[in-house]
Amino acid sequence: MSTDERDGRGVPGKSTSPQELSSPPKEPSGVDLARVALKAAREQARARGAAAQQKKQARRGGGLRSGARADGRDPMALGAAINRLLNERGWETPAAVGGVMGRWPEIVGEDIGKHCVPERYDEDERELVVRCDSTAWATNLRLLAPTLVARLNQDLGHGAVRLIKVLGPGGPVRRYGPLRAPGSTGPGDTYG
Repeated sequence: MSTDERDGRGVPGKSTSPQELSSPPKEPSGVDLARVALKAAREQARARGAAAQQKKQARRGGGLRSGARADGRDPMALGAAINRLLNERGWETPAAVGGVMGRWPEIVGEDIGKHCVPERYDEDERELVVRCDSTAWATNLRLLAPTLVARLNQDLGHGAVRLIKVLGPGGPVRRYGPLRAPGSTGPGDTYG
């Protein structure tokens, strides 16, 4: 008897009898049984390990222990930590505007950067407030405001700045002298 006949496969060229076709398949050999048993044992071990891990986590409050794999408590680079904090808190736009304020002369040019300085950014109104050192520069910046808004939105993302509010030079600082009357509001206060 050839090996093909023992396997239940016919020899090529030989016809198979109807008895061989209707006979039940042979039972698995010892090696096949060992493979099936090993696979079942591995699956049971995984299930027991997962259940034990869940019990441990439940006992200690659900936290994971640090190990060979990365988790959320591992140290990270400073830049990555700052980016994560900005994303979690929703500070991307204010941080980007702060970067623009630091690079103001590069964005608007040296001449305007010398005479006009950004003071603050109102996130709710999406308004950038800029103070100029003379009325001439304030007028000039008001004329350039639409161009600057477009340039800033290109740098920060669409809609980050809706309006640039231009302020002229402030008045002189009011200093109160030693002979100030109690309750007075300053030099403009005369005779009540």
